[in-house]
Amino acid sequence: MSVGILGTKLGMTQIFEPATGTAIPVTVVQAGPCPITQVKTKETDGYESLQIGFKAVKAKALSKPEIGHLKKSGSDPVRHLKEYRLDNAGTYELGQNIGPDIFKEGDYVDVAGNTIGRGFAGYQKRHNFKRGPMAHGSKNHRLPGSTGAGTTPGRVFPGKRMAGRYGNTQVTIRGLRVVRIDTEQNIILIRGAVPGKPGTLLSITPAKKVGK
Repeated sequence: MSVGILGTKLGMTQIFEPATGTAIPVTVVQAGPCPITQVKTKETDGYESLQIGFKAVKAKALSKPEIGHLKKSGSDPVRHLKEYRLDNAGTYELGQNIGPDIFKEGDYVDVAGNTIGRGFAGYQKRHNFKRGPMAHGSKNHRLPGSTGAGTTPGRVFPGKRMAGRYGNTQVTIRGLRVVRIDTEQNIILIRGAVPGKPGTLLSITPAKKVGK
């Protein structure tokens, strides 16, 4: 595996290819800088990984154990911490900043984040179920209908698609292309849509499979 970067979704826009004038929908991501807050090696932890931080905050927003952990790397207080497993973690140093320059234009990335929460939703909205007849004689417009399995076993099976919380789940969009990178402002333009609304925390890693 390889190291990734944390960022926040700023929104969506479109850019135009100079040669053809084709409009490309892109998501604007504020990526990094992410200081390395911990380096794990096989000698110390049994495996190799990097822990990085993101989004500076005031010290009073963190607990004393968190502040003590960050002091070891000389890092300023940060809101988010994430670990990436590597094969060569020993080549990195504590306090080193990771920015969007770990990618280049044309690379493919996987973007993980939480989708927009939609609250408690019913069958039609949550699972795309069809509605019942809308005539006056119908007693079932948006009702679930039968949910059990008869007298035997006389219960509802686990995993039955029913009404419940919709959204706010982690989703990974794979194989998105990096269109542009601004290393001065730590901005990455990624083709297509990514999970969440503006302000959502995103984890961007090199793609395992190349998409379009």
